[in-house]
Amino acid sequence: MKSNLTKIVKRDGRVVPFDQGRVTRAVEKAAFSVSVEDKEAIRGISEKVVKSLKGKFNRKSFPSVEIIQDTVEHILLTEGYEDVAKAYILYRKKRAEIRDAKKLIGVKDELKLGLNALRVLKRRYLLKDNEGLVVETPAQLFQRVAKVIASADSHYDKKADVKKTALGFYRLMTDFRFLPNSPTLMNAGTELGQLSACFVIPIPDSLKGIFNAVKNMALIQQSGGGTGFSFTRLRPKGDVVKSTKGIASGPVSFMRVFNTATDVIKQGGKRRGANMGILRIDHPDIENFIIAKTQEGILSNFNLSVAVTDYFMKTLYNDEEYDLINPRTHATVRKVAAKSIFELIVHMAWQTGDPGLLFIDEINKHNPTPELGEIESTNPCGEQVLLPYESCNLGSINLAKMVKDGKVQWEELGETTRQAVHFLDNVIDVNKFPLAQIKRVTEGNRKIGLGVMGFAEMLIKMGIPYDSEDALNLADEIIRFIKEEAIKKSTEIAKQRGSFPNFKNSVWDKNGYKEMRNATHLTIAPTGSISIIAGCSSGIEPLFAISFIRNVMEGTQLIETNPLFEKIAKEEGFFSKELMIEITRTGTIQDMKKIPAKYRRVFLTALDIDPQWHLRMQATFQKHVDNAIAKTVNLPPEASLDDVRDIFLLAHKLKCKGVTVYRYGCKKEQVLYLGSRFTTGREEEHVYAEPEYAGGCPAIVCPF
Repeated sequence: MKSNLTKIVKRDGRVVPFDQGRVTRAVEKAAFSVSVEDKEAIRGISEKVVKSLKGKFNRKSFPSVEIIQDTVEHILLTEGYEDVAKAYILYRKKRAEIRDAKKLIGVKDELKLGLNALRVLKRRYLLKDNEGLVVETPAQLFQRVAKVIASADSHYDKKADVKKTALGFYRLMTDFRFLPNSPTLMNAGTELGQLSACFVIPIPDSLKGIFNAVKNMALIQQSGGGTGFSFTRLRPKGDVVKSTKGIASGPVSFMRVFNTATDVIKQGGKRRGANMGILRIDHPDIENFIIAKTQEGILSNFNLSVAVTDYFMKTLYNDEEYDLINPRTHATVRKVAAKSIFELIVHMAWQTGDPGLLFIDEINKHNPTPELGEIESTNPCGEQVLLPYESCNLGSINLAKMVKDGKVQWEELGETTRQAVHFLDNVIDVNKFPLAQIKRVTEGNRKIGLGVMGFAEMLIKMGIPYDSEDALNLADEIIRFIKEEAIKKSTEIAKQRGSFPNFKNSVWDKNGYKEMRNATHLTIAPTGSISIIAGCSSGIEPLFAISFIRNVMEGTQLIETNPLFEKIAKEEGFFSKELMIEITRTGTIQDMKKIPAKYRRVFLTALDIDPQWHLRMQATFQKHVDNAIAKTVNLPPEASLDDVRDIFLLAHKLKCKGVTVYRYGCKKEQVLYLGSRFTTGREEEHVYAEPEYAGGCPAIVCPF
């Protein structure tokens, strides 16, 4: 039956076309949730709803959404579908609660975002006036960003169809197939205009140089960027200071200065400042560096990593000593057993989550511009390796959007990759760099870092367990494809706009490429906040919980359930609100026999997965990623020192560029609390996540 109802009145007063299919789908959802699968009957309900409305409305008068929903309830009850009616009423109530919560947030939502996504956007991304009131909607944010990034096309072609490019970028983002890093969303089109997430600042061995680096860090973090430092060039504690005849205080003492400055800056910034602190394994102060975060709260704005050399690993395997070398004099200070240093790292990583390891020689083997110098440091989460004064802008493809009917949509993935490379390359041209040195080095290499998020959902949609050979094979196929498409697009852009200025004598040049726009192409970032906006899991991490409680905003908590799990539970007839609440107690479904085994096998959380699979997944992606990967090996509280030791050694064997472990509960202050899964006593304990936690390391500084 074709309805003569042409339009309906939305809650905000807009008049839009009437879509009978939406009525049918809403009734279907309610019916499936109570195991009613008679599709003919459901369509019959929809027809009866339309017939009832036709008697009251015509082409000149239109029903409201509320009237349509009231009619659905009435028809369900009169037709004897009391259980379906109850489910439909509960659904309406839930949607009403979400609408009320969105009203409290005070942001108009044209894109139908999740409540927490809307809150994150308001807090950190949407433009505000001088009184702190929001002056743009999410759609306007993406319009602002798309317009600015597309404008770079006109730098190279005055006849370029910038409006068409901007529309393509807008759809790319609002379809949530791709999102750029946070500074691009925050600052594009603003006076600040700083669009990069990742920076490395060198620290020379002089008081003037050290405090100049502090100043540079402040400027970068004020604009939303994160900073990485190698403190290796600083003379060790107790060494001579010729100008004052005094003694040096050492790298760790100066790290406290950087940490305090970050504390001050973040009070007025849009997001928490974050740093990476790195020291080479052969620095005389290496023991002090390794134990620097023994007391919780010290260096709270730093992640720490030890830059480990191949030579050190060789001495470790051979149970030998190695030299600690003064970076000022290049003289050997003393010899130390490699095993004793390694065991200290293992113990501290087990106890505090810091330090991680950076395999610095492996990193430099893949340095695309070795003639410009060695890479010494990374950004705060370790995924972006950079030269001194270099920056990089990142963005991530949502792999959850690249699956349909259990199959990868390769054409869509390829087109998304090409658009994303175009977008990220344009960012460099419209970026307002905080320092002249950064502008020079960044524009010289034009590095971009395209990554992925939503990999866990991709696996689930394809019925593939995370800890399986099939998952590794898919990961290899996906990231290889993205790499190839990214290189093709970078080459195409180079033909039109020129290669990166430092192309000559680069690895690309020596490998026979005639042109290349970007020195690097791929980076797997943590994607904390942008994952929440896109409604998917972080980076290549597994799910952190199937159902949990989110601290959405002050005084408001909501149960969040993975949408794919909720959909399957309703379709398969084992969904109930009580079950979702029960899952929030542990976050995992592995011991719930009431849930079919085939779904328990696919819906795995990070702590359900053996550590070796975390590392094998990281290594698989790393094979095709020219930068590095942010990936945390999450461990349960009962994990041993042997577990941490084995992870570190396997990471080196698998040729990872770095490795980080986090044993749940090793820090008192976290952004994820697993409740009764790892506690005893009160049954009311549940899994709680803070607003911007999307997966990975649950320590405060990690989800940068």
